[in-house]
Amino acid sequence: MTDKNLDPLGELQAWYAARCDGGWEHQYGIDIDTMDNPGWSLKIDTCGTYLFERAFETINVQGADKNDWYNCKVVPGKFEAFCGPRRLSDVISIFLAWARE
Repeated sequence: MTDKNLDPLGELQAWYAARCDGGWEHQYGIDIDTMDNPGWSLKIDTCGTYLFERAFETINVQGADKNDWYNCKVVPGKFEAFCGPRRLSDVISIFLAWARE
């Protein structure tokens, strides 16, 4: 369960904490990393969660400049997003909206 009243990072933290049951967090989790193009990568394991087989339509957005972009998709067992340096909160919000559906 997520809390729409939190900021995106706070809500993501709540989503993660709700999955931590003494087992899930030892095998799965969330990875946030930087990329050299520059940008961010966000990978969230969905194995063992209610999102595991949920449909997701791939999103590809290119903004006005070369650093204004994001891509979100679901691969088996994982939500993956890649984005420009100022779009991390946007891709977190996209994940959370999908998780709330």
